[in-house]
Amino acid sequence: MNPYKIPFNKPQLVGAELRYMQDAIQGGHISGDGPYTKRCEGLLEKELAVARVLLTTSCTHALEMAALLLDISPGDEVIVPSFTFVSTVNAFVLRGARPAFVDIRPDTLNLDETLLEKLITSRTKAIVPVHYAGVACEMDAIMSISARHRIAVVEDNAHGLFARYHGRYTGTFGVLATQSFHETKNFTCGEGGALLINDPQLLERALVLRDKGTNRNRFFRGEVDKYTWVDLGSSYVASDLQAAFLYAQLEARQQIQSARERIWRTYWRGLDAWAEQNNVRLPVVPSHCEQSYHMFYLLLPSLGQRQALIAHLRERGILAVFHYVPLHLSGMGVKWSAGKHDCPVTVDVSERLLRLPFFTGLSENEQASVIEAILEFKM
Repeated sequence: MNPYKIPFNKPQLVGAELRYMQDAIQGGHISGDGPYTKRCEGLLEKELAVARVLLTTSCTHALEMAALLLDISPGDEVIVPSFTFVSTVNAFVLRGARPAFVDIRPDTLNLDETLLEKLITSRTKAIVPVHYAGVACEMDAIMSISARHRIAVVEDNAHGLFARYHGRYTGTFGVLATQSFHETKNFTCGEGGALLINDPQLLERALVLRDKGTNRNRFFRGEVDKYTWVDLGSSYVASDLQAAFLYAQLEARQQIQSARERIWRTYWRGLDAWAEQNNVRLPVVPSHCEQSYHMFYLLLPSLGQRQALIAHLRERGILAVFHYVPLHLSGMGVKWSAGKHDCPVTVDVSERLLRLPFFTGLSENEQASVIEAILEFKM
């Protein structure tokens, strides 16, 4: 039982989730690569116009597949923002790479593309931009730098499914991109993810890696008379039960996105004047970016005020949370990082950022209570 009257997140049924799960069970295929897996992949491939989408058990596993596909190995370096979830970097450290932590922009809180080139060395193997809050990184600059130095780009698009940069979907710029369908994301199946393959040359090996390092996919296609162990890999494919739930969510994508846009804009209208009066910053969305409406956050003037507002909301039964702790300052970040990294914006933002309750089923009355409680807060 959730102790909060208004939780930070709450999963939402939006359509045919239970019916599709029952259909999968009755159809006799609930393991991976079943009918609903293929429907999800096909829908995303068509909508995003990418070469191939592979559903995975999590975004973390999609990132691990990306590291394997790029042959990340000990001694390699990977540039990642310090302001991100640990999976973004862990996937590459597991292969022996050392993270080069880059600071974020003070406006969008995305990787600061102007700092990239000073971190590039002869060992740099990949750049991993994270589209924070579903607002696109400056992909023109990032892709230009990657082309100039011949370094692969892997987009961590966990927040940004159906967001756009200059009219083009995030997740379609790098050679690879990853998606999350965790319960906190716009579209969910509890846990789950996807690997977007924008370089068709990587597809055949991706199928092997996702199927425990075997060439079973070629066996099913009748290309070999038996399958065997041919590469590294693991069991990365999501079950068809997960896919059945997810497919219903993806079918309702316009309904979900419309609801989330309404929630985001209601927060903005309700808090804009208060924020200006109290030196609180609301999210920044550049005009050339179409966001995914993944979250709504406040940047309070100080750590003390952030913590005080969290406590103030908690007293009223409202759960609001902070976000990432700088990875470059963590024990593992210090141990594994490629050199010492100075990320002052990351440190500052991580102490002041507060995420408000944001989920597709958040009612108008619930949101009004959140806004009212914030307006009552004495800075």
